[in-house]
Amino acid sequence: MTGSLVAAVAAAVLLGSYLVGVKRYFSHYPPTLYLAVVHAVGLCWYLPIVVATGGVDDLLPPLTAAETGLVVGTVGLIAVALAAFYHALAIGDVSYVAPISKIVPVFVLPLEVLLLGQHLSGIQVIGVLVATTAVYVANYRGGSLLAPLRTVVRRRDALLALASAAVFGVVDVGKRVSMQELAVPARAFVILTLVIVPIALLPWALRRRGGAAFAATAGSSSLLAASSRRANTSFR
Repeated sequence: MTGSLVAAVAAAVLLGSYLVGVKRYFSHYPPTLYLAVVHAVGLCWYLPIVVATGGVDDLLPPLTAAETGLVVGTVGLIAVALAAFYHALAIGDVSYVAPISKIVPVFVLPLEVLLLGQHLSGIQVIGVLVATTAVYVANYRGGSLLAPLRTVVRRRDALLALASAAVFGVVDVGKRVSMQELAVPARAFVILTLVIVPIALLPWALRRRGGAAFAATAGSSSLLAASSRRANTSFR
């Protein structure tokens, strides 16, 4: 238990540091460009490791067309969620955007109940309420109790962060079905993410690219690629 708690705190510190670094050094680049380059760089170092360790053997189980569509669609939604979140990060404050984007369980639990027939325990419901209340309290500045909710509706960065959380909620359910019901290995999901996300975002990234910006991002992203994979997956 203590080891898990330490690991969770360390991951939270890593994520927070990563987001602050992205906001400070990369927010002037188009979010789609940044994400496309980071994932491409991540693929360049992750894939050789998987190959060297024999991880490509039985990378994917036999899947029907519908099951393949579910897996690919889930990964495609990751691109949508990441684009929304990083755009919110580019135009908003990390301390405001990040907590809103992490209320993913608020969307996951109802989806699991409706789509997977799951039954929620009392501790799960309490956990979601505590996390949501914490985000609300963190954004409360006095006055009306509804003020934080009105602020979310009025601010574009808040709406993008909320949309990101909602899409990640769908992604998490899709991941659960893919990994538990369809037996897709985690390494396969990572590789698919590193391949599909840049492909999905590349048209928009190239549309807004600048030659110097692209080169600078490519060089710098190699330093952040490992942190990015952790940041994008650890707190879902």
